[in-house]
Amino acid sequence: MVSQTRSSSSDKPSGTGNVLPCLPDPIVCAPEPDCRQPYAVDPLRSLIPMGGACDSIGRVRAIAGSDQLSVVTLPDPDPGPTEVVIDVVAAGVNRADLLQRRGLYPPPPGAVDTLGLEVSGRISALGAHVAGWSIGDEVCALLAGGGYAEKVAVPAVQVLPKPADVDLVSAAALPEVACTVASNVYDTAHLESHELLLVHGGSSGIGTHAIQVAHALGSRVAVTARTPAKLARCRELGADVLINYSKDDFVEVIRESGGAAVILDIMGAAYLERNIKALRTGGRLVVIGMQGGVKAELNIGALMAKRASVSGTTLRSRPVEGAGSKAEVVATTRRITWPLLDAGKVRPIVDSTFPLADADAAHARLDSGDAIGKVLLTLD
Repeated sequence: MVSQTRSSSSDKPSGTGNVLPCLPDPIVCAPEPDCRQPYAVDPLRSLIPMGGACDSIGRVRAIAGSDQLSVVTLPDPDPGPTEVVIDVVAAGVNRADLLQRRGLYPPPPGAVDTLGLEVSGRISALGAHVAGWSIGDEVCALLAGGGYAEKVAVPAVQVLPKPADVDLVSAAALPEVACTVASNVYDTAHLESHELLLVHGGSSGIGTHAIQVAHALGSRVAVTARTPAKLARCRELGADVLINYSKDDFVEVIRESGGAAVILDIMGAAYLERNIKALRTGGRLVVIGMQGGVKAELNIGALMAKRASVSGTTLRSRPVEGAGSKAEVVATTRRITWPLLDAGKVRPIVDSTFPLADADAAHARLDSGDAIGKVLLTLD
């Protein structure tokens, strides 16, 4: 069994996962590399434990077997003209990482194969055309990949300053959730202060962040979750309507509350028809996940009768700059969310932390469905 210490609400997490027991697959060690090179985790299947002949992460060059995550050495990244290099302190674990491991979510063209869509750390190098950042700045960043590493090069427009009252490790829990909520709930669905937001998966990283932001900006928030403990945590964060989806019909509960103005949905096909029923007139459904499948039948008449809309969005495949780009999303997030973080009205919710060498255990924690908030990997 793998154990970890949970930090259910703190923005300064503690605890790590234990090293996994030895696996039967053969370990192949190449000659010692220059241990100053960064290491990264490759997106195969499971992580080989450190130990035995390979007693140092920096000395592991290759691991045999196609069913394993492998710790490898890479050259130090050099920043492009508009990039910065970040010395990584922590990286967020996301469901996209789990899907990429399974071959179901390949990185977009031009992105590295290494897992990891968000990091926190310190800027250690600047591209020639970068302005507004300095070496040593403590930051977090949104990535197309490559975050499970000691260093990562990232476009400067995808970098955000570490909020003043958030520790640097916990800052890694922010980029994906903050950019997802700001771009979908506000830029796409235009949630207003008097409206009701329904968040499916309220205890997830995205859910716990969405609750806080919407509550801080004056909206009512309804959430779905599967256990009383998760719902209780959602209430502590500001949720007004709590729905245990294992027992209650969320459509009925939301209709009793006047219907949802905006629904942030991670389920996709499985919830499409019911989400339309739960919308109020003029409601907006934003689909950001497909955990419940990719194909469903939509009653266009029901959608038209409510003058409702359905949007589907993704974050990773957006271009770096231009219309609908990551640069636009990050700018929106900094405008909407960062003042709330600096004021202490929103904080990162960290479920647990694991060292990078325990990436497999971190993935198992997220995949279990038991986490409340974000799971992080740490390098310090």
